[in-house]
Amino acid sequence: MVATNGQQEKEELIEEWQPEPLVPPVSKDHPSLNYDIVTGPPSHKITVNGKECINFASFNFLGLLDNGRVKKQALASLKKYGVGTCGPRGFYGTFDVHLELEDRLAKFMRTEEAIIYSYGFATIASAIPAYSKRGDIVFVDEAACFAIQKGLQASRSFVKYFKHNDMEDLERLLREQEQEDLKVRDNAP
Repeated sequence: MVATNGQQEKEELIEEWQPEPLVPPVSKDHPSLNYDIVTGPPSHKITVNGKECINFASFNFLGLLDNGRVKKQALASLKKYGVGTCGPRGFYGTFDVHLELEDRLAKFMRTEEAIIYSYGFATIASAIPAYSKRGDIVFVDEAACFAIQKGLQASRSFVKYFKHNDMEDLERLLREQEQEDLKVRDNAP
């Protein structure tokens, strides 16, 4: 079978064709090729690219897990109070150490009283509904963490979200709220 001119031209084009690379060439100084190198054992201090840094990716950024005095007190507490699967006071009750710490914190902060929670999520999710109730209006950054969202949900307050870190958007919402408040006041009997 003899190829026609059109077929021959197609075959030549196919033969000559060179596909473009799927990924364009990347220069050697591209940021994604020059990543940070962390060396040394995991601890509250780490070495990044040869520079010593505090490891804020750890809950031990203060280095207390390596402190002999802290270890000794932790062991004494374990012997006195034991351990459980969780530690909320609502479940296990209030112990003398809770009250002592709250008293010391209140004195330090020069307040009448203080309260401690087991962990940050519980603090946020409990404090918000303690101060904000149904009918209250709360202005919140749209990037608020999950604990804040849950606290707001539990409060049953009316939530108005502003764009993340955008004070102009917050100001816009506050002005809108001011206008709504004026309408309600003017229409009140």
